[in-house]
Amino acid sequence: MSIKEALNTKKWWLPVGGSLLLFLLLALLYAHPVLSGKELLQHDIVQYKGGAKELLDYRKTAGEETYWSNSMFGGMPTYQTGAQFRGDWIKQLDSWLNFLPKPVNYLFLLFSGFFLLGMVTVRKWQYALLGALMFGLSTYFYIIIAAGHNGKVNTILYFAPLLAGIILTFIRQRYWWGFVTTALFMGLQIAANHPQMTYYLFLALFIFWLSELVRAIRHREYFRHFWKATAITAVACTLGVAMNSQRLLANAEYVKETVRGAQILNTENSSAGKHGMDNESLLMWSYGKLETLNLFIPRLMGGGSNEPEGEGMMQEIRSLVENNATSQLEVDRISQGLQSTTYWGDQPYVSGPAYQGAVVIFLTVFGFLINPRRYRYWLLGASALTVLLAWGSNFRWFSELFIDWVPFYNKFRAPSSILVVVELLFPLVAILGLAEFFRQYKQENTKELSKKLYIAAGSLLGLTLVLLLAGKPLLGFVTETEQEFLPPYLLDYLVSARYKLFAADAIKTLLYIAISAVALWLFLKNKISQNVALAVLAVVTVTDLWLVNRNYLNGQNFVDKTLADNPFQTEINDYILDMVGDNAELQSLLRNARVNDLLSQIAAHDKGYYRIYNQAINTFGENNTSYFKSSVGGYHAVKLRRYDDVINHYFTQPDSVKTPRILNMLNTRYMIFGDREKPQAVPNPYANGNAWFVNNTVTAKNPNEEIELIGKIDTKKAAVIGAEDSRYLQGKTLQADPSATIKLKKYAPNALQYRSESKTPQLAVFSEIYYPHGWKMLVDGREVPYIKANYLLRAVYVPAGTHEIAMIFDPEVIHRGKTISLIATILFILAAAGWYYMEMKKKKIANGEAATS
Repeated sequence: MSIKEALNTKKWWLPVGGSLLLFLLLALLYAHPVLSGKELLQHDIVQYKGGAKELLDYRKTAGEETYWSNSMFGGMPTYQTGAQFRGDWIKQLDSWLNFLPKPVNYLFLLFSGFFLLGMVTVRKWQYALLGALMFGLSTYFYIIIAAGHNGKVNTILYFAPLLAGIILTFIRQRYWWGFVTTALFMGLQIAANHPQMTYYLFLALFIFWLSELVRAIRHREYFRHFWKATAITAVACTLGVAMNSQRLLANAEYVKETVRGAQILNTENSSAGKHGMDNESLLMWSYGKLETLNLFIPRLMGGGSNEPEGEGMMQEIRSLVENNATSQLEVDRISQGLQSTTYWGDQPYVSGPAYQGAVVIFLTVFGFLINPRRYRYWLLGASALTVLLAWGSNFRWFSELFIDWVPFYNKFRAPSSILVVVELLFPLVAILGLAEFFRQYKQENTKELSKKLYIAAGSLLGLTLVLLLAGKPLLGFVTETEQEFLPPYLLDYLVSARYKLFAADAIKTLLYIAISAVALWLFLKNKISQNVALAVLAVVTVTDLWLVNRNYLNGQNFVDKTLADNPFQTEINDYILDMVGDNAELQSLLRNARVNDLLSQIAAHDKGYYRIYNQAINTFGENNTSYFKSSVGGYHAVKLRRYDDVINHYFTQPDSVKTPRILNMLNTRYMIFGDREKPQAVPNPYANGNAWFVNNTVTAKNPNEEIELIGKIDTKKAAVIGAEDSRYLQGKTLQADPSATIKLKKYAPNALQYRSESKTPQLAVFSEIYYPHGWKMLVDGREVPYIKANYLLRAVYVPAGTHEIAMIFDPEVIHRGKTISLIATILFILAAAGWYYMEMKKKKIANGEAATS
């Protein structure tokens, strides 16, 4: 039943309502622990709760938003760490759509979004339902949900509806529906705030647009419609983007100052002014060419780095080493060479495979053979582009071509994640192919259909059999590093054990493809009905993907609400141990309890504003410290460039003299040494304080000299000034005054107030991270210019006398963005309503004329 027919007969609610109910039931069944009050525990969300603690506390107590927080990395904007933008209507809509508990909300919307796409493309609910199951159960989504990549999955769940809006415009020529759908879901996708995923989707959509352009060139009667559809889509996407202007403008301003922006320093590997990450960092997570076959055999390369079977394999390895190792050197080489027992692919480590499903891949291959040209070529082209880019360093010349020539491509790392586009397109190819299969059957084209069915099934079954029979020489089952470092007896064991993992999944793949192919063949022979064939495909698809997904998102990921709300426990008692049980993630978090307790004691004892340097846990890979107090370290992918430079220069290989000088400059009042079991807090009496006066400056010739000097001089007595800031002090005198003081009187993350007293003019240096946008410096209520000092701090000239100094973070970009967002939202509503009114008026006139005639 098509959408038009269903609406006209008023029976649309039967298939649509039933499908939505099924999606809800499946989501609740999969995430059933939420029904008993448990909550999803996600690693990245734990880190978020630590890093965003100051932001969340300020929002709660002040009743307003702060767009700056000092909780991690000395201080940074909150645009990427949980900021809410007031008057953000499109984000409010996103919140309403995500009303169900996590992850039920994500699963339900993944299913529902693709169901809309299926209804638009195939226009029969049976195919839309099957496609929704294929898409919504894609294994990668469950892996990223478990990890806590909420922004990523929230963006992906709007992929299908956005594509539906574009297809409504270009192919269905339903302009009003296309405009509204495209604008809304474009806005929602941007609001989800994972631009990398949106960027990858638009690479595929560009292929679609090119295919429509070629069609317009070949068929002149289509030309006018093509440009009309292009204009409507462009306006809709522009409005969707503009509704997010606060978020986008703020992030665009911010990203220039981060590790994704221009380099400041000249290094051996790169030069100042180069934008984006270096190629090695960008391409680190590249999918292997053979590894791509795990789209239909999940553990072709072992699945994830920590599969359940890994523990048993490791026990066997220990036994083999004990019985066969002849020296400590051999044991050390084994430790160096064996990174994971259950993953032997090309990436450093993975949580699991981007498994699409055996049935989905079979139907995709069949779909490419049978689909109409209008869909076939752009879907094939977009899919091929996606896979080639996912190979990254394994197809280097192609990746570097995009890095060097395609705008913004070098802003994003982990090319393997572009496979999310395949996970959207393959289910679409599958249901389009099925619809075409049944359509051609009605035209009695069974001989040709049988031939293509044999080709699709035979090729995949044959490939799987070849891999099963000749898998050891073809797939290897060991990495180059393992071959270099591991002795023969361990290599033999790994090949044998890993082959068993692979073979178990390969046999399942054979079974699933065979069942699916037989179901379609039986239909061709009039042995079963169309609905029975579709039901068989649905049952096999759900069984296949459900069982694989449970390896990565299962009951272990759901915990008691108490622990989910507060993962930074400060004590270990029987009650907590009972709640933790054998949950590995909770056990890992609980191992930090003694460190957390020490941090809590420091925060309770010393309520001032300062930073803590925590070496008991990975300094630049944890946010435990930030949960209790401002941290020198932190955990976030988008750090300010200058702070990252200092980390690399002074903390990657700490120096016993230079590194402490940096810590003093950062007002590090306490340092945590030891380990998780026995952490020790060491007060630092040499910290420079919140602010201090200097009367001597050293001008650096360039940024490289600037960052080098801050580790050599006593920053409490002198300040390093960059060449670009040297003019600031021209005509200003600085004189020593031993009695001069400057003290912090009032603290908020976005507003700091100081009082200074000095008999002579001074340069005040603040232990506050320099950021050139949004900060205002006021002396006695009058805004004054300020400069960067010591590579990453702020400084201001203060005349003699007593003065009130304030720093306020009030970004103009937020105000400007809010205005644009509001205008865009109003324009969208007016355009949609006005257009709808005109369409209804035209329809009424047309109906009246028809009745008259």
